[in-house]
Amino acid sequence: MKFQFNTLQKIKGIIIFYMIALLLAGFTAFPIEWELKTICGLIERIGNDWISQLAIVNFIYEVKDSIVDINTNSPYISYGFDWLAFAHIVIALLFIGPYKDPIRNKWVIYWGMIACVGIFPLAFICGPIRSIPLYWTFIDCSFGFFGIFPLLLCIKYIHQLEKEQNSLPNQ
Repeated sequence: MKFQFNTLQKIKGIIIFYMIALLLAGFTAFPIEWELKTICGLIERIGNDWISQLAIVNFIYEVKDSIVDINTNSPYISYGFDWLAFAHIVIALLFIGPYKDPIRNKWVIYWGMIACVGIFPLAFICGPIRSIPLYWTFIDCSFGFFGIFPLLLCIKYIHQLEKEQNSLPNQ
């Protein structure tokens, strides 16, 4: 037996996926020092010389050392990570509107697409100012690049849902 999702179910599924992704991305900002220590520990366990020579690995170690130093000497600076996490949580909650009424709240989906595109100028302008390596700028941009596809699909289904509802006989 093959199960078919209707248009509204597809929209809601995409939105739930997107909200979960935003929440997970946000929650990773809270334990940043632990995460970096864990990643560096895994790299050390692998122990390959060629891995330790990769620029990205050296950058991860540099960031870990900086975060440890900041959290030791100026922990209030990491409060910015807490606000970053909070912003992700609030943005995820914004998608409740289109989940409940996709047609009326499709502006949220468009807003999300604008935010995805906005990642690019932010990353390419602020990255060099903050001494972020170019390869890491591309990693940051991948969130906007990959993030926009579910939203584009969601808008497609919202337009399809509008057509379906407009074709129903008026009651």
